[in-house]
Amino acid sequence: MKSPIQILTEYWGFTSFRALQEDIINSVLNDRDTVALLPTGGGKSVCFQIPALVKEGICIVVSPLVALMTDQVNSLRSKGIKALQLSGGLRFEEVNTILDNAMYGNYKFLYISPERLQQELVQNCIRQMTVNLIAVDEAHCISQWGNDFRPAYKNISFLREMHPLVPIIALTATATPEVLTDTINELQLEMPAVFTKSFVRPNISYQVKETSDKLSSIKQILKTNEGSTIIYTRSRQTTVETCSHLNTMGIGSIFYHGGLSAVEKRNKLDTWQRGQEKVIVATSAFGMGIDKADVRRVIHTQLPENLESYFQEAGRAGRDGNYAESIILYSEYDKLRVKSQFLDTLATPKTLKTLYKNINNYFQIPYGEGRFSEHSFNFTDFCKQYSLNTLQTYNGLQTLDRLGVLKLSQEFGQKSKVHFIVPSNQLLSYLEKDMKSSIITKTILRLYSGIFEGPVYINLELVSSKTNQNIDEIIKVLRKLERDAMIEMDLRVTDASITFIQPREDDRTINILSKEVELINSKKKTQVEAVLNYLSNDRICKSLQLVHYFGEENTVPCGICSVCKANRSASVDLKTIATDILNLLENVEMTSKEIISELEFNENRIIQALHHLLDAKKLKLNIKNQYYKTP
Repeated sequence: MKSPIQILTEYWGFTSFRALQEDIINSVLNDRDTVALLPTGGGKSVCFQIPALVKEGICIVVSPLVALMTDQVNSLRSKGIKALQLSGGLRFEEVNTILDNAMYGNYKFLYISPERLQQELVQNCIRQMTVNLIAVDEAHCISQWGNDFRPAYKNISFLREMHPLVPIIALTATATPEVLTDTINELQLEMPAVFTKSFVRPNISYQVKETSDKLSSIKQILKTNEGSTIIYTRSRQTTVETCSHLNTMGIGSIFYHGGLSAVEKRNKLDTWQRGQEKVIVATSAFGMGIDKADVRRVIHTQLPENLESYFQEAGRAGRDGNYAESIILYSEYDKLRVKSQFLDTLATPKTLKTLYKNINNYFQIPYGEGRFSEHSFNFTDFCKQYSLNTLQTYNGLQTLDRLGVLKLSQEFGQKSKVHFIVPSNQLLSYLEKDMKSSIITKTILRLYSGIFEGPVYINLELVSSKTNQNIDEIIKVLRKLERDAMIEMDLRVTDASITFIQPREDDRTINILSKEVELINSKKKTQVEAVLNYLSNDRICKSLQLVHYFGEENTVPCGICSVCKANRSASVDLKTIATDILNLLENVEMTSKEIISELEFNENRIIQALHHLLDAKKLKLNIKNQYYKTP
C-alpha cells in the first residue's frame, strides 16, 4: 500500500503537502469524520482524493457544481485514475451503465449531484458498493444559513445510513461559524476533527474605489500590466463589451463566459494560462478549479452578489505568495443596481407557484410526471409567451434550481450544429451576391475550423457579437444557406436546458418549500447589506472586515488595503505630499487622475496639495487639464 506522499508525488508531481493537507488526510485515513475549511486555492480536492486512493473501494463525492465535477473527473482521468460522474440530464440507460461500472469496474471515484441521491435506483446501487469515503464538497450548501443552501443536500443523510462506518469529509471555503456548526449537525458528523486554515491573505491588497469612469480606472491599474489579471463582470454581454473596449484602448484582452462552447472555453483558458493574453474578462463562470499562480490583479467592475463569492474570486490573486490586488470599482448607481437586481426581484412562494405552473405548461408536462426529463429551453420565447419580467423570471428559475425542483443549465445556442457541404470556391462565388450572408458566413468560417470536414457546434451569441447582427438575422442567413444547399445544419435555438428533478405537483411542490424560500430571501437581504457595508466602511481594514465576516478574530490590520493606505497617508503632512507631486511632475505633464493613481496617498489629501501648489504658482494647468511644473 502506497503512502499519501508517494501518491502525491506519483500523480500530482509534488514532493510535499500544503499547510493542513497532510493532517486532514491522516484524519480521514484514521476513519474519523473530518471538516476541512480551506480558503480558495487551499487544495481541498487532494484532501479526499489521496486517502480515497490509499484505501480499498470507491469514494462517493457529492457536489452541486456540475462544471467543477466535470473538471475534477477529467483531471483524475488525465492522471490515469478511474472516475465517473452522475449528474442531471442522463437517460435511464446511461445512469444504469454508470452505476454498473461504479459497482463492478474497479473505479475509485463516483461524483454525484445531490439531486441524484433522491433516486431509489442510485441509493440501492450505492448500498451495494464497497465505499471507502464519502466526500461532501461545498458542504455549506446543507446549512439553511449557507450561501448556496440546497434542500437536496439533506439527502446526504442516506449515505450515512447506508454506510454508517464509512468516514465523511466535509469541504468548504466559505463557512461562517453559524454555517459550520449547522453543517456538522446536518451531516450527522460524529466528533469530527475540524481543520481551519486562516482566511487572512497577507499578500493581497483589498481595495475599494469609487469611480465614474471604470474603463479609465482599469487602464490606470493595468499601466504596468505585469502578471495576469481577471476582470469580473456580472453578465455575458458586459463581458464581451468590456473586452472590446479594452482592446480598443490598446489593452489586449479576451472574454470568457458560460455561453461559450467547451472548445472555446478550453482555447481561451489555455491562451490566458500561457500568458499569451494577460487580461481575461469573465463572469463568475470562470475560476472554479483554476490555480494560476501569477494572477496579480482581480478587478470587479460590478458589485458581487455576496462577500462569500467575492472572497472566493478575490482569492484567485496572488497564489504565488507575492503582492497582489483585489479591487472593486463602483459608482453610486451600482449600489442602487445591486438592490434592484437582487432584492426588488426576489421570488416569493406566490410568484414561484405561477412560474412553476407556466414552465410545466410550456413543456406540456402532465400532472405527476416529468421527473428527470430534460428539455431545450428558449428563455426569451418563454418570457414573451407568458408576458413575464425577465429578471424576476430568471431569479425565480435560479431559486427553483437551488431548491432542487429543477436543474437550469445555461447554454445559449451551443447546440446548433453546422456543416458546409460545398467546396470553398463554390461557397465564395455564392457569397459574392449577398453582402449580409457574406459577412456572417465568413465570420463563422474564421471562428470554426474544420466546418467543411464535418458538423461543428457553433455559438450563435458569439457570432452575433462578432458581426453586430442580432441572432434572428443570423438564423435567417443560415436557413437561406440550407435552402440553397450550401450547408447542412441542426439548428437548436436554445438559451438553456431544463431538467425536472421532481414530478409535477403544482402548488404542492412549492408549498412544501415555502419556509426555505423565506430563508433564502432573508439570507439574500443580509448578504447584500454586508456587501454595501463593506463598500462604505472606510474606518476598518478591508482584510479585517472580510475575515471577521467569516468569524476569524484577527486584530492586526493588513497595512496594504485601501483603508490602511488612506489612514497612513492621512497622517502625512501636505508638504510631504506636495514634494512627491513635484518630483513626479519633474519631466512630465499629468492629470489629477494620473497623479492620484501614481501616489499612495488619500485622494482628498492629494487634491488639497495640488490646490496649494497651484496657489503657490509652483504648478499650472494646460488646456488638457494636465498639471506641469512652472519654470
